[in-house]
Amino acid sequence: MQKSLLRFCVLLCVAQPAWSSNDITKLGVLSQPEFRVLSEDLGSAMSYKPLTPAAPLGTTGFDMGVEVTQTNTTKSSQSWSKITGGGKAVTDLNVPKLSVAKGLPFGIDIAAFYSKIPTTNISLYGGELSYAILQSGPAQPAVAIRGAFTKMAGVSQLALNTRSLDLSASQGFRLFTPYVGIGRVWVNSTPSAGPVLQNESFTQGKVFVGANMNLIFTNMAAEWDKTGSVRSVSLKLGFRF
Repeated sequence: MQKSLLRFCVLLCVAQPAWSSNDITKLGVLSQPEFRVLSEDLGSAMSYKPLTPAAPLGTTGFDMGVEVTQTNTTKSSQSWSKITGGGKAVTDLNVPKLSVAKGLPFGIDIAAFYSKIPTTNISLYGGELSYAILQSGPAQPAVAIRGAFTKMAGVSQLALNTRSLDLSASQGFRLFTPYVGIGRVWVNSTPSAGPVLQNESFTQGKVFVGANMNLIFTNMAAEWDKTGSVRSVSLKLGFRF
């Protein structure tokens, strides 16, 4: 079963829609409203997705895994078609990631990830610092506050980064731990494709709900996220101890 799950997650990470054979090289063809909508979708897709409960890992704890996030980009589908020269509407963006997290004393966790979307010039990296305000107990959920950042790289015509702050809560039930959270995302999208397009900086509200399942030798997590008006679904397979 573990081997089947691993194959499934790897296939999700490398599978991309038809537009993925094209790089982002034609950003200057967009109007400002089109660039704004594209920035909103990209900000949602590239912003940090925790895929972890609020409970801290502890000083000896690690969380390592491979993830994939699929974001609905219907609003900017025509813009994607223009900037990649694909001539085809894009409705979903798949972002694979490798992630690692480490527990520290006093309920603090740190984490980082790296992503390279296959056959495109898009790469992404980021990290988080979280603090468990409350640690879970038999009748008490864990509550944590998290600060995170992400930065897109590899696209010469666009610099995009996000910062986020969220509050989450989780309650463990043996091997199963559901969690919920709410927060805010700050997006900065700066084009360098000619003098027409202007920088777009804005904030988006964020809500998310997910679940983590620890199967002794394998850890799985799934998360639904809505940032702004854009929905994302994430899956993760790895190890958590």
